[in-house]
Amino acid sequence: MTFNEIIDSEQPVLVDFFAEWCGPCKMMSPILKEVKAAMGNAVTIIKVDVDKSPQAAHHYQVQGVPTLILFKKGKPVWRQSGVVPKNGLISVLKNFTT
Repeated sequence: MTFNEIIDSEQPVLVDFFAEWCGPCKMMSPILKEVKAAMGNAVTIIKVDVDKSPQAAHHYQVQGVPTLILFKKGKPVWRQSGVVPKNGLISVLKNFTT
């Protein structure tokens, strides 16, 4: 499945643009796991390494990592850079899953 096929889904897709060398990105990883556990199948979460997929990062104008972008039916509906707390992220996601 391609990136575009994944984000074209009816279900919201949260994309974590990250880099292996990025400290805040490492902090986001366990938060995303907890968010996935809390949200279950209501949301898809994928990670995109900006060093391995620079074209995706460039296309969505990702300037810094981590950058989270939420897609619904292929369109970005929310984005934020930096570490996002679990509860804040869950409340954003709930706005797009109902």
